[in-house]
Amino acid sequence: MDRIIEKGLFASRWLLAPIYVGLVGALVILLYAFALELWHFAASVPGMDADGAIIGALALIDLSLVANLMLIVIFSGYENFVSRMDTAGHSDRPEWQDQVDFSALKLKLVASIVAISGIQLLKVFLDVGDYSPDKIRWMATIHVVFVVSGVLLALMDWITAKSKALRVK
Repeated sequence: MDRIIEKGLFASRWLLAPIYVGLVGALVILLYAFALELWHFAASVPGMDADGAIIGALALIDLSLVANLMLIVIFSGYENFVSRMDTAGHSDRPEWQDQVDFSALKLKLVASIVAISGIQLLKVFLDVGDYSPDKIRWMATIHVVFVVSGVLLALMDWITAKSKALRVK
């Protein structure tokens, strides 16, 4: 009975596969949003000032960071929780693909969220007239919470790694 349950539990990891395929679909939608944003950005070039150029570029960077984050989650999540990808001989295989375990994934996720939040906050600061002081304060507070969370998460991983190293000695 134990073997049957264990085999069923082990096979249940494949229930995650459609989620990662769905994230690929979300990546396609993000590509569409990027293309639209690029189109609007390019169309506004004739009357654009420096702040408009910076805000437009930041919007594209923001979408790019989210897409990169999604790709990291798709690859590492699939490899860590479902099955290994057989891409060892592929010339375009990302170097980081084998190196992102669950701990590294968490750190990359938090770092990306902090970067995305920082870009959003920078866009607000460049266009400060469109936002209430209360909203700016909340956005800055949320960004600080993300930064502190990232630092604490990295600190916890560092402490865990140090304690494992001490136990090995």
